[in-house]
Amino acid sequence: MIDKLHDRPAAPKLGGEVDRAKAGVTRRELFQIGNVLAMPVLLGGVKAHAEATLQTGPAAPKLGGEVDRAKAGPLKPGPEIYQSIGVEPVINCRGTFTIIGGSVERPEVRAAMDAASRYFVQMDELADAVGQRLAELTGAQWGMVSAGCAAGLKHVTAACVTGGNPERLTRIPDLTGFDKTEVVSPRYSRNVYDAAVRNIGVKIITVDTPEELENALSPRTAMIYLTSGSDASSGPLSLENVAKIARAKKVPILVDAAAEVLTIPNVHLQKGATIVAYSGGKAICGPQCAGLLLGRKDLLMSAWQASAPHHGPGRDNKVGREETLGMLAAVEAWVKRDHDADWKMWLSWLDNISRRVSTIAGVKTSVREPTGLSNKSPSLTITWDPSKLHITGDEVAEELARTKPRIALGGDARGNEATTSISVTAWMMQPGDDKVVADRIYDVLSARRSPRSTNMTKPSANVSGRWDVDIEFFSSRSRHALFLEQDGNWLQGSHQGDFTVRDMVGMIEGNDVKLRSVERRPGVSVTFIFSGTVSGDTISGPIHMGEYLNAKFTAKRHTYSTERTRIVVPKGPPLAT
Repeated sequence: MIDKLHDRPAAPKLGGEVDRAKAGVTRRELFQIGNVLAMPVLLGGVKAHAEATLQTGPAAPKLGGEVDRAKAGPLKPGPEIYQSIGVEPVINCRGTFTIIGGSVERPEVRAAMDAASRYFVQMDELADAVGQRLAELTGAQWGMVSAGCAAGLKHVTAACVTGGNPERLTRIPDLTGFDKTEVVSPRYSRNVYDAAVRNIGVKIITVDTPEELENALSPRTAMIYLTSGSDASSGPLSLENVAKIARAKKVPILVDAAAEVLTIPNVHLQKGATIVAYSGGKAICGPQCAGLLLGRKDLLMSAWQASAPHHGPGRDNKVGREETLGMLAAVEAWVKRDHDADWKMWLSWLDNISRRVSTIAGVKTSVREPTGLSNKSPSLTITWDPSKLHITGDEVAEELARTKPRIALGGDARGNEATTSISVTAWMMQPGDDKVVADRIYDVLSARRSPRSTNMTKPSANVSGRWDVDIEFFSSRSRHALFLEQDGNWLQGSHQGDFTVRDMVGMIEGNDVKLRSVERRPGVSVTFIFSGTVSGDTISGPIHMGEYLNAKFTAKRHTYSTERTRIVVPKGPPLAT
């Protein structure tokens, strides 16, 4: 049975303070975790396999999920709409990841969108009516529907830069002559989503302390950007502390709460935020292509001016009448939902899975019940000794992701330690999924396997030295360089990319070479996993880049000049230049 980490089910609270010690994982934190654990399972598994291989050297798992060309045909609406074109759907035990569809829309949302699609309406009039209704439902001064949370961040930034002046709006991203051109953000808030803020052309100033924040605020400051989560809830640069500093200088604060449950009254607005942004297609279960903005009316009116159907930098972020009313319907449904009942249902699903897999010798389970606002769902952790079952959590997650019926869940790649695990997140599961998931996990964990060999195949070559690398992306080419040192099967060195030089690690078995490097920038990283075959002075194969898909590479051993010239060291400064 389940070993509960908390005695009492914690239903989503719709207001009040957050328990800091039990706060859930934020979207930013989950994305960072996802770079290691979640994303490979959702994106092809090659990175997960490569990273596991670098550590333990398992046999390659069966890969699946590619379009089945043999079964692809005309689109057939119905329960197998995806299969009709050769795409196998996924049972979502991972969470509200956009890359697998976010969430399932509530019935009320689909009904509203269907009805809205049948008639025409003047979009400004619709936005005004929806803004008023959202204010009534949430207690915020005003509301706006955007084409996703990221689009909302972009529109609010434009509003803060232009102040609703269309002469300024139509010049974005050229901010020459503008008085508001900077956005200040704590370092903990820098993330992949702040690209939406940077798209306006602003300069982002990153700060680490309240003193740096106060010094960074100037007449050029358009706004402060914060991501919700533990750092914004407590500490020196919490939202409340930031608001005290910002209020004195009349600088608006935008809070990105994309994956959070909606609180009424809104906890962030109560703590001093000017605008708070949510994803419509995550916890609220609205349209996947919609976002929700709540807060000060004048700024939201300027943000609406900066969005489609109005021309300017936001025209490319169009939200239709269908998504607009679908998002409103999601909020209408949210305030009526029995959140306690949802929580109990999710726990019952996890309990069914736990009881099934706990019959396997050596398998233990526990439930995590977070009380924070972001990604708020109970999850089941299934743990075992990899030396007994001869498989790691990461490999289980990979197998479930690639074989039918496909299941997306979290995996733990630690194969050299005493325990490994997988995690099942409940809130995006659908009725009946628990039975399928329980049976699938049971079958994989109970399968007989031989102990894995710890011996590595002897390298067929020494790849130490410099390699000139030609990379072929989808529509361009780049020249990189690798500098490698070899110690038996293990490789280390550096990777010179287009803009930076970063450390590289890897391995070689026989003629198979695997290398990994990460290009890091504030809030974002790009992982390169080279998986190649060495033949003489050439290494070639694919590069796996996670969410950025794949590329191809050919590396040739660098040939140094054979010219031998004596070097004369001057005995003084030059007398002529």
